[in-house]
Amino acid sequence: MSNHEVQPLLGQVATIVSAAINRARPELAGADPVVRRSEHADFQSNAALALAKRTRTRPADLAGELTTALDYAEVIGSVELSGPGFLNITVPDHAVWGQVSARLASPRLGVGAPEEGRRTVIDYSAPNIAKEMHVGHLRTTIIGDSLARVLGFLGAEVIRQNHLGDWGTQFGMLIQYLDEHPDATWRHDELSGNTSAVSALDELYKTARKVFDADPAFADRSRQRVVALQSGEPATLARWKEIVAESEKAFHDIYHRLGVLLAPEDSVGESFYNPVLADTIAELVDAGIAVDSEGALVIFSEEVTGPEGNPVPLMVRKSDGGYGYDTTDLATIRYRIHDLKADRLLYVTDSRQALHFRLIFEAARRVGWLTDDIEAAHVPYGTVLGPDGRPFKTRAGGTVRLMDLLDDAVNRARAVVQEKDSGLDPAELDRIAEQAGIGAVKYADLSTSRTKDYAFDVDRMVSLTGNTGVYLQYAHTRVRSILRNAGDPEITIDPSVPLEPAERALALELDAYSTTLAEVGASLEPHRLCGYLYDLARDFTTFYEACPVLKAGEPVRGNRLALCQLTGRTLEHGLGLLGITAPDRM
Repeated sequence: MSNHEVQPLLGQVATIVSAAINRARPELAGADPVVRRSEHADFQSNAALALAKRTRTRPADLAGELTTALDYAEVIGSVELSGPGFLNITVPDHAVWGQVSARLASPRLGVGAPEEGRRTVIDYSAPNIAKEMHVGHLRTTIIGDSLARVLGFLGAEVIRQNHLGDWGTQFGMLIQYLDEHPDATWRHDELSGNTSAVSALDELYKTARKVFDADPAFADRSRQRVVALQSGEPATLARWKEIVAESEKAFHDIYHRLGVLLAPEDSVGESFYNPVLADTIAELVDAGIAVDSEGALVIFSEEVTGPEGNPVPLMVRKSDGGYGYDTTDLATIRYRIHDLKADRLLYVTDSRQALHFRLIFEAARRVGWLTDDIEAAHVPYGTVLGPDGRPFKTRAGGTVRLMDLLDDAVNRARAVVQEKDSGLDPAELDRIAEQAGIGAVKYADLSTSRTKDYAFDVDRMVSLTGNTGVYLQYAHTRVRSILRNAGDPEITIDPSVPLEPAERALALELDAYSTTLAEVGASLEPHRLCGYLYDLARDFTTFYEACPVLKAGEPVRGNRLALCQLTGRTLEHGLGLLGITAPDRM
């Protein structure tokens, strides 16, 4: 355990119960003590119920043996037998205050670093060059960013990868159209209003597509332009690089607004892997994995079969000699293992790509790139739906622009904040509305189990009540207000002060922070952190209403201010790991 790590009471109690199991029943040594938080006491152990069959003993009798064998150390205040064999365990007040004090003294809030030194590549966001970022990019970007933050805090060496769609036949079409229409306006310094370069390029591509479909001569010129791009012809390559640069600037405007960590140096597009596709394929052929099938080169799965029982193929090279996503993703996993020396590979993409990644990982294992020492995982997520529960579309049936969604959320948040405090000056109102609106969007996404679909309902998202980002932000501002009114004093905890029920509930919730983060790191499910922060904010509200802070006499006042300080720091830190601002005022 590091100098700053504080073992949660849950872990300490579990260790003591484990020791009691070992003493009472050596044949059960190493068994799970099954310790959980409880409504009936601080913690409950269900070990006797789980282990009774193995000892051919009544659960209540085994529970009695464990109670006798327990070491009533600093952490165990009392134990009561309950029901068919539960152990209800209460921790002494001074031990609870000790945990609050230790976490306050730690710059990391007592959280350890279980991912220490684990080189983790996280693939997320991945928009397409010359195309607008839309609602479909929301979840990969927000979930991937939160996982990067959590795993980085837990000690992992995180390498962010933005796998841009920047290569393919569509660029020949677009570049040819731009060359033939030099008056087309698409660079950011030529545009006015809220139109971005990528928005303009998206419209120009749609126009080029119509011309391509209607004009065979233009189609031929576009195909020749693709060949020129792939062969590195200077003028074509220069125009392509300009399109990429303009698109990336527009993407990073969105990333900046969302508070996402992705930077230009994290962008590694499909074009990056183009020079190594031949070598990648050669390895697969030499290993006997990639085989000829009707002129194409494919890898037949040994794990997945189709509807008729035939093995599902992974397309390595098309019959016309072209490459697709399968080839690029095989080159990508090879690069991340061999060149980036990754210990863990995470792909945050739509759940509909589950089969694709299963086949990619299988091929990588069979060729020897992916070994037992390296974890590769698809981190799937569900779909964003409209408020009516149907696929999210504009009124005209088109795809919803991501920037439009953010604008809508900020505008709704401004109305909510202004209604609550009409005395804010315009600049302050704009700042708070931006923090609340963006936070609301991110929290609504992250608080839903990532494997489930969720409805994008802005009115619910920006509500000051319920499980929303705005509610958590407001809870943080309430804590900061108390501490400001107290003068942000240096605080010393008196562990002899008895705990009120609301104080105990809040302190035990605060003590569970490191356990929650470890669970998020292992499960890759940010909604667990959201649920924890919501419970913490509710426990603080109960404490705030039941236990006066500023009007209390010492030493009670000091102890309660300590709970406020630790709550404020934990809320701010937890929201930060979600990529959400914790404002001091709202």
